[in-house]
Amino acid sequence: MVAGTGTPKKGQKVTKKYIINATQPTNDRIFDPSAFATFLQQRIKVEGRTGNLGDAITVSNLGDGRIEIVSHQEFSGRYLKYLTKKFLKKQQLRDWLRVVATAKGEYSLKFFNVVGDEGEEDED
Repeated sequence: MVAGTGTPKKGQKVTKKYIINATQPTNDRIFDPSAFATFLQQRIKVEGRTGNLGDAITVSNLGDGRIEIVSHQEFSGRYLKYLTKKFLKKQQLRDWLRVVATAKGEYSLKFFNVVGDEGEEDED
């Protein structure tokens, strides 16, 4: 038998860090970041099961409406965006807020740009 070289193989730990920035809606008292953090802890699936986070994934509330997710295994940012949209829909905020990727591993909750009555036609 040939001894292994000791190089990392498939299934090695990969650490990824994601931040969801919801400071704008939190300051307007529309969004509750602590409720969102508990929602993520309950809903994130690890190995096909919810509530199975263990040491693999940690969700922490950084304060000021920022939530940090640190994963020590493969984890998709798109899945995080999907769960954020699901939470917004559940809280009936999906019509006013959207999830935007601002940088790699960073998502922001922003308000939709609503144009006022500028486009109305004048009546004679």
